[in-house]
Amino acid sequence: MCSCLVKALKYGGHYITFKLLWFFLKKIWCRTAVEVMPPFSGILIKWMWASRIKKPCCGMDVLSTLVVVIRVSMEVPATLPTIQDTNAKESKSCNQHIDHPVLNYGCSHYRRRCRIRAPCCNEIFDCRHCHNEAKNDINVDQKERHTIPRHQIQQVICTLCGTEQEVRQMCVNCGVCMGNYFCRACKLFDDDISKQQYHCDGCGICRIGGRENFFHCDKCRCCYSNFLRDSHPCVEGAMHHDCPVCFEYLFDSIDDVTVMPCGHTIHKNCLKEMQQHYQYACPLCFKSVCDMSKVWEKLDMEVAATPMPEFYQNKLIWILCNDCGTNSKVAFHVVAVKCPNCKSYNTRQTGG
Repeated sequence: MCSCLVKALKYGGHYITFKLLWFFLKKIWCRTAVEVMPPFSGILIKWMWASRIKKPCCGMDVLSTLVVVIRVSMEVPATLPTIQDTNAKESKSCNQHIDHPVLNYGCSHYRRRCRIRAPCCNEIFDCRHCHNEAKNDINVDQKERHTIPRHQIQQVICTLCGTEQEVRQMCVNCGVCMGNYFCRACKLFDDDISKQQYHCDGCGICRIGGRENFFHCDKCRCCYSNFLRDSHPCVEGAMHHDCPVCFEYLFDSIDDVTVMPCGHTIHKNCLKEMQQHYQYACPLCFKSVCDMSKVWEKLDMEVAATPMPEFYQNKLIWILCNDCGTNSKVAFHVVAVKCPNCKSYNTRQTGG
């Protein structure tokens, strides 16, 4: 690079100077300059070319130009990825600003080019999840803990130019698209449109997975997969409560939620963890969460192989079946007590 500078200063020729600057520019970004050119570099090259034609390039002009190029290169990452083809569903305004490269930016929750000002505490965070994690940390005073009201967010800060402005998709100052997916109602920005985000008017929030793959149940007041349209038992406000295992609010949780046969909802990972600890009943209503017929058959053999002492042979008790809800009077057994209605062993004693 030093030799390039010496030659440029020595000869000062228009064509040679321009070629050296172009070579230097390509070396900085380690790729074809056209692939990784930042939004303002095209203007810089045009200025260099115009300067070549209009007036001779003295040594000081060349040095100044190289200083500008070096400064620009220091402000732009050296390994910018190429621009990918945009999805057909993106807004026209974002398509017009496709020259802004897609970077590894944003936070762990969203890839976007803005931050939010929380209306509740007037502090700046990358997203609402970052706010909630910070303000509900165990080290925070319990009186100070709170959750951001997402629909009340009014101000965002562009991460490229730092301009604070009202919520909008395009920055008023630099014109950058803050997120390919933008929801004005939820104040949501996200460049990762592979999530197939959509806004559900019934839920009042944005969901992921594609609108065509889900339906909104008015009684449950949440969105379910189309596979559950005619098979799920409706429970009023099924997701408007905390997970019975981890106690995280399910309605706007970013983790996968599943519906149990009883109609109650739970995090999918929490349900798997329950099954790993041999817990196969809903934590709320105690109904079986999976097909237990094979287990009941084994219990039949266990009960048959375990004779009761003479003192308990004629003992009768009242039981309630957790699966079908039937109250029955049956013979007592120390291993398990079977429901005569649905043949389930998921029962509890209610009277002696």
